[in-house]
Amino acid sequence: MSYINTENKVIDVKNTKIVYRELGMGKSQYQLVMLTHLSATFDNWDPLLLDLLAQNHHVIVLDLPGVGASEGKVPPKIELMAQQAIDIFDALGLEKINLLGLSMGGMVAQEIVRLRGQMVNKLILAGTGPRGGYEVDKVTGKTFRYMIRAAFERVDPKRYIFYTHDDQGAREAQQVLSRMGERAEKSSVRDKEISVGSFIRQLKAIKRWGKEAEDNLSFITQPTLIVNGDQDMQVPTQNSYDMHDKISQSELVIYPQAGHGSIFQYAQQFAHKVQAFLNA
Repeated sequence: MSYINTENKVIDVKNTKIVYRELGMGKSQYQLVMLTHLSATFDNWDPLLLDLLAQNHHVIVLDLPGVGASEGKVPPKIELMAQQAIDIFDALGLEKINLLGLSMGGMVAQEIVRLRGQMVNKLILAGTGPRGGYEVDKVTGKTFRYMIRAAFERVDPKRYIFYTHDDQGAREAQQVLSRMGERAEKSSVRDKEISVGSFIRQLKAIKRWGKEAEDNLSFITQPTLIVNGDQDMQVPTQNSYDMHDKISQSELVIYPQAGHGSIFQYAQQFAHKVQAFLNA
């Protein structure tokens, strides 16, 4: 079944209803759990990418508390989001997983490894940076600037947050956003959009995390794949190089003429890379 048609599932986690989706059940030894970016619900995953990954892996995507259709509240710190995620993994009976985090999801993924490293078999960090990383504390200001520009031009904010600001970036954004729109048209399987209050709390948590002391990432000892575009302006590409330098068992992939949304722009190539990395 395609991600476009995948139904929501619900699990109770500490008396809180959490919504998730899964594809490719039983296709891999470890589930590939994917944590998404700032302001996103799991409707903001590229269906093409999810379908490609689910060809060979049991994939799980979820809304953390206070996001989309999940109950609860977005906490004030990235570290607390990580604990929320661990509680969900425990409720789902996941003892060991492969973990992918995109942007803010990559920040949460790092804290999950810090809190319970033995749970994560392999780690994938896409379009993200370390605690105290370069301009991580400026994500809030950049987000509002890009949102204002997008509103003025009547386009999706992801046009400027995730893609280069030239004509090629416009074309790449249109392709990916059109694919995401295919699922949005199916009202029976749509997620709820994030509330303004939850969005603001996420922004504050990222800014707080970005202002903390720079992390040496010594706690990340599992094989790690670091991915970004060469022109990420939201969480600057420099952070990907820095993480690669700090994580001993890491591999770095930088896609050309791509920004924050490189894993969507290069969906085919990225899915192939993930397959090779997880099977190595």
